[in-house]
Amino acid sequence: MMRLDVFLKTSRLVKRRSVAKELCDRGGVRIAGLPAKAGRELKAGDVITLSFRGRNLTIETVEIPSGNVPKDKAAGIYRIIGDTPVSEDN
Repeated sequence: MMRLDVFLKTSRLVKRRSVAKELCDRGGVRIAGLPAKAGRELKAGDVITLSFRGRNLTIETVEIPSGNVPKDKAAGIYRIIGDTPVSEDN
């Protein structure tokens, strides 16, 4: 098991764990359509939607690593399901 904020940092979807926590606190991270807290424990198969940088990125966790992951293997712990731009005109 791994915390959501640690997973986002380990997967290199965000640069720092503190940024991942802030994103969660603002409601920019959803798991199965529900807002997720930074401390939420993840399991393989969870579907995560990130709303940041003018887009919605939806991923599925493929594996939950037990520690640090080399940079060249980081993209292998998740699978991109969708990546859609979001209009800032709302």
